[in-house]
Amino acid sequence: MKNVKLHLLVLGLVVISEFIGVINIPIGIGTIVLLPMLYAMIFGVLLTPKFLNVAREKEMDDAGSLISLTLMLLMAKYGTNIGPTLPKILAASPALILQEFGNIGTVLLGVPIAVLLGLKREAIGGAHSIAREPNVALVGDKFGLDSEEGQGVLGVYIVGTVFGTVFIGLMASFLAANTSLHPYSLAMASGVGSGSMMTAGVGSLVAMFPEMEEMITAFGAASNMLSGLDGLYMSLWLALPLAEWLYKKVYKMKYKELPEVPVTKEGN
Repeated sequence: MKNVKLHLLVLGLVVISEFIGVINIPIGIGTIVLLPMLYAMIFGVLLTPKFLNVAREKEMDDAGSLISLTLMLLMAKYGTNIGPTLPKILAASPALILQEFGNIGTVLLGVPIAVLLGLKREAIGGAHSIAREPNVALVGDKFGLDSEEGQGVLGVYIVGTVFGTVFIGLMASFLAANTSLHPYSLAMASGVGSGSMMTAGVGSLVAMFPEMEEMITAFGAASNMLSGLDGLYMSLWLALPLAEWLYKKVYKMKYKELPEVPVTKEGN
C-alpha cells in the first residue's frame, strides 16, 4: 500500500488519541471509560468528505482494505495475553463455551420488540445476534446484504460500532461496582466477539481492579476469541433459525397473517 497520505493521517490520529489517553467519567451508576479508539473513530469521521474533506474517497477505499490486517494485529496482541494464563483459561473452558447460549436471549428479546416497533424481516438480521463481522458475513451469505435481513444486520452493526463500546464499558463497571459478580466473569461477558467492545469492557474492569489486570485481560481475550469461533456456529445452527421461527409467530400475532416467504440467495 503506497498511499503515504493515508498512513500519515492514521499515524496522526493514533498519536493524538494516545496523547489524550483513557478518560474515566464517574457517574451515578458506574464509570464511563473513553478509550483512544473512540477518539480515533470520531476524528476519522471528521476527516471524511462529508465534513473536513481531508481524507478523500481514495483514502477511504484504501483504509477499508486494511481493516482485516489491523484486526489480525489486535488478535495477535490478545493471543500473547492468553498464552501465559492458558492453564487457568482451560479450567474455565466450559463456562467460556456455554456462555454462547446467552445469545439466545438476544433473539427472545430483540425479535418481538423489533416486530412490535414495525420492522419486518429486518428483525431477523438485526436481532439474531449482536451483529459483528462474522454475523454480517453469515447474513450476507444466506440472504444478501441488500435484503431486508441484510439491512437489519448492517444497521445493528453500525449502531454497535458507534455506541457499543460506551455501553459495554458502562455496563461492566456498573455490574462490578453494584453486584457480587466476579471481575473474571464480567471480563468473560465482555468478550462478545467484538474487539472494540471487549477492550472497552476489559478497560473498565482493569481501571477498577488494576491488581487483576493480567487475568481480566486474558479472560476477556479468550472469551472474545471463542465467541468469534463457536458464536458463528451458534448463530448458524440455533440463533438464526430461532429468530426466523419467532419472527413468524410474533408477526402472525400482530398482523393476523403469516409473513411473506423470504427470498434467499441461490443455493441457501
